[in-house]
Amino acid sequence: MKKSSPLLTAYRVFAYITGVGLILLCASCIAWYGFGTAEIAVAIVGTIHGWAYMIYVVLAFSVGNKMGWPIKKMAFVILAGTIPTCSFIAERKVMRQIDEQVAAEEQLELAKV
Repeated sequence: MKKSSPLLTAYRVFAYITGVGLILLCASCIAWYGFGTAEIAVAIVGTIHGWAYMIYVVLAFSVGNKMGWPIKKMAFVILAGTIPTCSFIAERKVMRQIDEQVAAEEQLELAKV
């Protein structure tokens, strides 16, 4: 898989959308349950985050499948979208590992020639 793949770009975008959406949802829930305001914000942000998370799950699974990850690793990356700020951490770690894997595959290709 190339580092500039549309699949990787989509994964990165939805990792950030999911992370920001979850932080906003948590803040909205605190405002609603703690202060009795922002009920509509919870509904709107919750819906957007829910849809974004479903897309994130599909993208993370697709990236993991193309990269040959074990199911356990895919599950951890997917679950990172359920904990505030963890999708940011998982995205950075995944991209670092993909960079290393792509570099190793390029070295193998060069060694074959």
